[in-house]
Amino acid sequence: RRTTEVAAVIMTKKRIALISTGGTIEKTYDELSGVLHNQVSVLDVMLASLELRGVLVSRVQLLNKDSLDMTDEDHALVATTAESMARATDGVVVVHGTDRLQHSGERIVELFGTPRQPIVFTGAMRPYELRNTDALQNLTEALLAVQILPPGVYVAMHNQVLAFPGVVKDRLQGTFVKAT
Repeated sequence: RRTTEVAAVIMTKKRIALISTGGTIEKTYDELSGVLHNQVSVLDVMLASLELRGVLVSRVQLLNKDSLDMTDEDHALVATTAESMARATDGVVVVHGTDRLQHSGERIVELFGTPRQPIVFTGAMRPYELRNTDALQNLTEALLAVQILPPGVYVAMHNQVLAFPGVVKDRLQGTFVKAT
């Protein structure tokens, strides 16, 4: 009977794919060069600090780049991977650099239309390692949003969720907005 109960609990958990591509959220400080780099992922540390009842998170380390260095091929890879994972899970969170996040989100819509499950992009304006980071808040919001949103492509950051197409980074406000 206990095995059946455990299996029932596992089966009721939402399966969330977490695709990481790098970006500011994952930057770490290199003491030797005095520069923030995308060298190691801090997402596992962030995830370990959260109480994630009801979800099974599968990590997919896709890229480890500053989004300013991403190519059209990288955006296509993100789009294809996210859409594929949306067919295999209950939802997808894509951790992405904010400078070119909108390009990957738009690419999904262009190539695939509305995915089978929600795909939620997030990132950070300030790295997780900094004291005044927005990284953990944004990751938490994305993990919640992907569980309650209908199928579509979104960005979740700074206490808001915006649907693609038409999402852009507003550099003056330091967040994402709908294009006008």
